Amino acid sequence: MLTTDFLAQLQSLLPPERLYSDIVDCYAYAYDNSQKIYPPDVVVFPLTPEEIQAIVVLCNSHKVPLTPRGRGTGTVGGSLPEQGGVALSLERMLRIVLVDPANRVIVAEPGVLNQAVQDAAKPHGFFWPPDPSSAAYSSIGGNLATSAGGPHAVKYGTTRDHVLGVKAVTGKGDALKTGCYTTKGVVGYDLTRLLIGSEGTLAIITEATLKLTPLPQAYGGLIAHFKDVVSCAKAIVSIMSLSQVPSALEFLDAGSLDLIRGRSPDMLPADTDAILMIETDGSPREITDSSAAILSVCRNEGLLQAEQVSNADNLWKMRKALSPLLRDIAPKKINEDVVVPVATLPEFLYELTQLSSKYNIANVNFGHAGNGNIHVNLLVNPENFDEMTRAEKCLNEVFDLVIRLNGTLSGEHGIGREKRAYIEKEIDATTLMLMKDIKQVFDPNNILNPGKIFL
Repeated sequence: MLTTDFLAQLQSLLPPERLYSDIVDCYAYAYDNSQKIYPPDVVVFPLTPEEIQAIVVLCNSHKVPLTPRGRGTGTVGGSLPEQGGVALSLERMLRIVLVDPANRVIVAEPGVLNQAVQDAAKPHGFFWPPDPSSAAYSSIGGNLATSAGGPHAVKYGTTRDHVLGVKAVTGKGDALKTGCYTTKGVVGYDLTRLLIGSEGTLAIITEATLKLTPLPQAYGGLIAHFKDVVSCAKAIVSIMSLSQVPSALEFLDAGSLDLIRGRSPDMLPADTDAILMIETDGSPREITDSSAAILSVCRNEGLLQAEQVSNADNLWKMRKALSPLLRDIAPKKINEDVVVPVATLPEFLYELTQLSSKYNIANVNFGHAGNGNIHVNLLVNPENFDEMTRAEKCLNEVFDLVIRLNGTLSGEHGIGREKRAYIEKEIDATTLMLMKDIKQVFDPNNILNPGKIFL
């Protein structure tokens, strides 16, 4: 419970329309896409770095938890005010400060939507490569907090690869500037990459300098149908061995395809058990050459058919339809975004099927196969105690399998609160202690997004 003195001081920092204390108003900031609920005591809407700094200093002096928040699209509870206190929403910091096509840069505040950055860059012939499925409504600040990826990460990389520097306020309340305005710069430690992916536990990003990439001349699309998941996985390994990497390589398993068939029965052949949706980009000649090479290596014993498609946009409409369909049939699904080395995908997908069968848990898998980033979805009923117990055991073995294959527990969603119990599977004790020491330097009173990543 916040003290009267704290509330009075907080109210002096912001006008009434930018501070919510009514329980009904605050409830909209009690949850994110993890569908867990932890109401904050107060929600604040700063507009400037100076306001953020003042709020952080005040929370420090009263030891009040402070949870930064973008648009709440995260799936691992990274923006949940788990310990109450103050939810700091960055959604009103909407300025694109600078568009600089000559230097291939956009400078933006954290509340700017990913799509708004794309719209600002496109007239100049550029784009910002991070493209999570939530791009239309996720914020730049949130993208940086988790180092968001998306389908095009296979060729262009994740958010960390496309940020030159940031301005931020640490958990102590200190203003911080990292990185530089140029694409080369090796002065001091790389604090920019440290903050990106830190899930708001070290500092609150107030401005980001984003590195733009030229738009490709053209795009091409292909789709390949396979009779089983192992043949499909082998094709992924073959495609990623080519000299010309596709710009996107998405995988859908039988469970995913059955969901699509349920909505659109005539869209897919009945004998297709796995699909690759492939995008190429570049010059028309490059697309022709890479498409031919990809079609060639897809021809293994499990291929049913492979062909070019006239409109690559249709591929992504089908892919992006999956998450809403999953919510329809399993609102409380367990969704994990694990990553394994591409060469181990056949083994991973086969053993994943075995685990699903062993624990009798419905399982749907799809994702960014070119990176080995698979979204594993365990479809469960949280009111069924026995099923949830089996699902937890299954998930534990899935994570063990990922680590055994030299993979990682999260590719783009982060750890948040949902995966913190498993972090020691991947991070050794010495490294974990160093991370906690870094947290202490940035946030000595542990007020900033406490309890996320590790306890």
